[in-house]
Amino acid sequence: MYNNKNMEMSKRTPSSAMAIFLVFALFIQHFSAVQSIGVNYGTVADNLPPPAQVVQFIKDKTFIDRVKIFDVNPDIIRAFANTGILLTVTVPNGEIPNLTNIRYARRWVNEHIKPFYPQTKINYIAVGNEVLHWGPQNLIDNLVAAMRTLHQALVKNGITDIKVTSPHSLGILESAKPPSLAKFRPGWDVGVLAPMLQFLRETKSPFMVNPYPYFGFDPKEIDFDLFRPNRGYYDRFSKRSYANQFDLLLDAVFMSMKRLGYADVDIVAAETGWPSQGETFEPQCTPANAAAYNGGLVKKYNSGTGTPLMPHRKIETYIFALFNENQKPGSLAERSWGLFRPDFTPVYDVGIMRGGQSSQPVPVPAAPALQGKKWCVPKAGATDAALQSNIDYVCSQGLDCSPIQAEGACFNPNNVRSHAGFVMNSWYQSKGKADYNCDFSQTGFLTSTNPSYGTCQYTS
Repeated sequence: MYNNKNMEMSKRTPSSAMAIFLVFALFIQHFSAVQSIGVNYGTVADNLPPPAQVVQFIKDKTFIDRVKIFDVNPDIIRAFANTGILLTVTVPNGEIPNLTNIRYARRWVNEHIKPFYPQTKINYIAVGNEVLHWGPQNLIDNLVAAMRTLHQALVKNGITDIKVTSPHSLGILESAKPPSLAKFRPGWDVGVLAPMLQFLRETKSPFMVNPYPYFGFDPKEIDFDLFRPNRGYYDRFSKRSYANQFDLLLDAVFMSMKRLGYADVDIVAAETGWPSQGETFEPQCTPANAAAYNGGLVKKYNSGTGTPLMPHRKIETYIFALFNENQKPGSLAERSWGLFRPDFTPVYDVGIMRGGQSSQPVPVPAAPALQGKKWCVPKAGATDAALQSNIDYVCSQGLDCSPIQAEGACFNPNNVRSHAGFVMNSWYQSKGKADYNCDFSQTGFLTSTNPSYGTCQYTS
């Protein structure tokens, strides 16, 4: 047989052998370069860049291919148009009872989804966030009905490729260890989760959960939590070994679903992460630990290895969060979940940056602030109407607004917030850089971060 194989190989010409080798090499190179991950884009902050700049950064500078937001902010949804990035939007918890009414649900779709669809690739609508965990009972009782009605409203509007789901904290589990014996909490299991899973099965939608090893932190298990080498965990009932807490938590969810007869429903890890700073009583919150967890998570996701009970299943995963959010209440850790600072510098590197950055989780130092320079930009909460008024006023005062007109250097992205940022800064700079010239009826604020991008250069 050995000789026959040699003879068979000798029949191939050198050129054909080389061609096969090149195709194989290109395939391997392409496969190994493919990286992606989802991220949660929270906005509880007063220092974040405009959505258009955020989306441009995600698209041009990172491997992030899907984003989840916690509302239906039109500026953010619009900014994702024609980018190819998948977007999950969230129905506020308080809207849940209203959405059980089909007329209200159809109005909600007409107002919050149709104006942006299909230019923005909305793939999921999350109805509420951790409703079972936070309550009140009225929301819990109406949750599944609201999901069903919202799905009907989408279909009636001819939208069949947006899935309706709802994220849950792992408070839905009675216990997670060992994962093979895990089950949902009594009452929620049959009363809420079984009918929800039935709906998700019918509509081919995923079950969203928020697995955070951080919230179960045990100093003795820190390496197990952070994807570092460790002695692992052995489930003697399933005879499966676990190398990290993330897999263990997902398998606990899977087994809980299986007990109800819904092992076929896909699971999405809608939130998970690790904060990089904390108070003195939160010593586990360091850049090195956050880099280890999120870096391990990215590698885990892109490996496609699945979990011990779900082998080879690539669990769709969203890191929390894109930015540090300086307005979040609670300890310093609550304001330190971000992969990036508001000026787009990484808090640490987890291998999601384009351009050949290291895929190793190495902490990255903060970029130095630009001394003595300030720029005027719109506040995150400023409405399009208010920002359009700013544009109209500034441009009526003789200032050069040609850069934001068609074919101008700052025309793209073509939206009100981006155009307003340019003219508001131009006004502030031209008026002697007095702070009050960036007030714009409390819609502007000063930043030391240069908002220039591409060919669009903001004056300073």
